[in-house]
Amino acid sequence: MGKSEIRYAAKVDLEKDAASQPQLHIADGEVVKIECVDWTGGQIKNTDDADDIKNVDLTKIHYLSGPFEIENAEPGDVLVVEIQDVQPLQDQPWGFTGIFAKENGGGFLDELYPDAAKAIWDFEGIFCSSRHIPHVRFPGLIHPGILGCAPSAAILAEWNRRENQLISECAHMTRDVAKPPEPTNVHAGAADEALKEKVGEEGARTIPGRPEHGGNCDIKNLSRGSKVYLPVHVPGAKFSVGDLHFSQGDGEISFCGAIEMAGVITIKFSVMKDGIKHLDMKSPIYIPGAIPNACTTLGLPVDIFDFDIRPEASVKKLDMGTCAFASK
Repeated sequence: MGKSEIRYAAKVDLEKDAASQPQLHIADGEVVKIECVDWTGGQIKNTDDADDIKNVDLTKIHYLSGPFEIENAEPGDVLVVEIQDVQPLQDQPWGFTGIFAKENGGGFLDELYPDAAKAIWDFEGIFCSSRHIPHVRFPGLIHPGILGCAPSAAILAEWNRRENQLISECAHMTRDVAKPPEPTNVHAGAADEALKEKVGEEGARTIPGRPEHGGNCDIKNLSRGSKVYLPVHVPGAKFSVGDLHFSQGDGEISFCGAIEMAGVITIKFSVMKDGIKHLDMKSPIYIPGAIPNACTTLGLPVDIFDFDIRPEASVKKLDMGTCAFASK
């Protein structure tokens, strides 16, 4: 008997407001498809002017699909996320790149490029091209920009403490170093008004990425065939994903440096019981290996070792020697 068709855990309607998208349950070991709106929730249109970039509402960005309840996932476990495919939505085979206006979003080079601009990219299989940047055609490396599990109340409190301290210490700077909770346009699903107000006062933004759960990692190599090992902090894991990219370089110097798109991601979810203790995990693990934080990732080839270092392997205590040090 052949395998049954992969079910959609979430579908999106591009004609509806992004804040009305669903959240559903996923079984341990299940493969599902999850549709995602683009990171602005459909604010950017397939047009030849950049007024939508200039006037984008930055309180309504980084829409995610989820949070999803993962069967059997409990605090202390690890959620293994195997990315099997990522594709643009069939009804929207295009994406965009934007330079955000200095007075609304800005970017690393906004002193040189202060005005809003955008390019629309049309997708053709693995390739993309743009009427705004002629004579260029290249294959994309499609991947999610954001994925992660929900924090516990204690971890959320720690995020707010350290990020508020960072914001305070960097108040003399002209750039945002972190985003505090934002009561405007809170997206709290079916929560009642009291809980929605609490989310607005305490809920984490998607800037910056955080080492406890993944989040806004923007790692271009998290494409088809990669695995992510995420620590679980709350019952059900409450996994979310979104901000799909058709392609991206290393970093986003214009604030919107990826080719952003609405799309569908196919993921297999598995729960590794007591995985945080088993892996002595401090941060998410990515294969190909990467440990993200707010500004850096670390790659490590697995085939340079004569033993198995993959997270699934049995933990072994080995004498790894030591370097020679100069005498003091």
